[in-house]
Amino acid sequence: MKIALAQLNPTVGDLAGNSRLIRQAVQQARAAGAKLLVTPELAVSGYPPKDLLHRAGFVAACQLAVQRLAELTDDEFGILVGHPGTLPSSPDLVTNSASLLHRGLVADTVHKILLPNYDVFDEKRYFVPGPAPHPIEFNGLRLGVHVCEDAWWGEPETFYHYFPGHTPDPVALLAEQGVDLFINLSASPYETGKVLRRHALIRRHVERHRRPFIFVNQTGGNDDLVFDGNSFAANAQGELVLAAAGFQPDFQIIEPAALPSTMPAPTLRREQQLLDALSLGLGDYIRKCGFTDCVLGLSGGIDSALAACIAARAVGPKHVHGLLMPSRHSSDHSLADAQALAENLGMDWAIVPIDEVHRAYEGLPQVDFDLSSQPGGLADQNLQARIRGAIVMTRSNRHNWLALATGNKSELAVGYCTLYGDMCGGFAVLSDLYKRDVYALSEYVNEAAGREIIPVNVIQKPPSAELAPNQFDQDTLPPYPLLDSILHGLIDEQRSPAELAREYPVETVLWVVKRLDRNEFKRRQMPPGIKLSQRAFGTGRRMPMAARGFTGIDDQP
Repeated sequence: MKIALAQLNPTVGDLAGNSRLIRQAVQQARAAGAKLLVTPELAVSGYPPKDLLHRAGFVAACQLAVQRLAELTDDEFGILVGHPGTLPSSPDLVTNSASLLHRGLVADTVHKILLPNYDVFDEKRYFVPGPAPHPIEFNGLRLGVHVCEDAWWGEPETFYHYFPGHTPDPVALLAEQGVDLFINLSASPYETGKVLRRHALIRRHVERHRRPFIFVNQTGGNDDLVFDGNSFAANAQGELVLAAAGFQPDFQIIEPAALPSTMPAPTLRREQQLLDALSLGLGDYIRKCGFTDCVLGLSGGIDSALAACIAARAVGPKHVHGLLMPSRHSSDHSLADAQALAENLGMDWAIVPIDEVHRAYEGLPQVDFDLSSQPGGLADQNLQARIRGAIVMTRSNRHNWLALATGNKSELAVGYCTLYGDMCGGFAVLSDLYKRDVYALSEYVNEAAGREIIPVNVIQKPPSAELAPNQFDQDTLPPYPLLDSILHGLIDEQRSPAELAREYPVETVLWVVKRLDRNEFKRRQMPPGIKLSQRAFGTGRRMPMAARGFTGIDDQP
């Protein structure tokens, strides 16, 4: 029996559009002679639907869409579709479900048992866990159908690793009931290294239970999450036998009874994966929010240069608009570098000097704008950033373009950014990239293109906000290699400041952790960005704002 894997890019809440994607996959599957089509988790509603699930009529509309999709099936052809459902005994309780559509009906349904409630996941807010799993019978096969997290029981990054007695292992329960094949419907968001972790996860299941395994994942960007696809199948020996594309929709056919010879796991350089994730996430955010173009400030620095490159990959350079906004402190090379970048990309750009506007503000002493006593001081620096932010937002409003903020994770972590200035925008492209990653990706952009896209001078010159005379980032911040190492330990690895102080200068660790805690209020007001790591700023990291941060070094009770 041929099985079709439909790696789809649904839009949250677009029941008609998502159903259309599934219908198109049905046509492809039938044309290829497949008897069963498998879609991702919650393919009907899109993932994550969040509080749309609380909107009156939404779950019922999803169930109606499932019934209409069932009309596409017959005696020989079936569909496994992910959707919000309900328990027959408690129709007011919502479940994360997968249904077999067969012979024009909803023939069988299983419900997700393990509801992730960590990091960006909040499924216990919306769903109730299903009962014990059971095999789904189709075409003489007993299918071990389960949904996303049900395959992650016992993995170190999950709740179920720390409380293994809290709930049984759904995959093991299905194996005990004699299934012939495991099928997992997923909406598993991208993180660095996630593809290989999934392969290792499925390999462990197969080695324990000796059944083939099919994993079908969603692709596309939804808000701060990007889904990488990378659906795959493994044979009963745990060897990879099929791999779908990453970061794009795909359609694949496999025949479990005649599995092909093994293939090497697909490998992409980390930089290429990050660029693909950023481009897909930004492009889908623009498209799904109804924009066509984006606008950003081009400073001649490395952050805005990389952000422009990502935007050009996401929507095409003709839809990216740059504003070069020199001040009295801007260097000639920064303006030249920004122009060269824009021309290398083939994007639209304009020069809008801000000095006249800056001087107009300085002429308002009655509201404490006389900055002559502190030229280049903090208030003056922030004023310049806010003038630029207002210009970017005005052009955004004028043309209905999405404004992009270009701050990186290192700057956002320690508050080296200006509210209502460089933090202005509708999307923060680089918010989960440390400065070291910005440099690595910028160099890779040129390497992959085989020519200079980002001017070499942008990559090589010392970073500077150019908001004061002879200003450089390292006048205010620790060197970026040191800063990024400490931040990675604090945020991504969740190590204690006391532990990090044994590896790095204690006064630097204390400075970093206090700045990290003090600037939580800024990050609450930043635009959404794309989650790339296990600990991105945003919905998955919830720190207090009005608090005295604990370091464990100088504040023991």
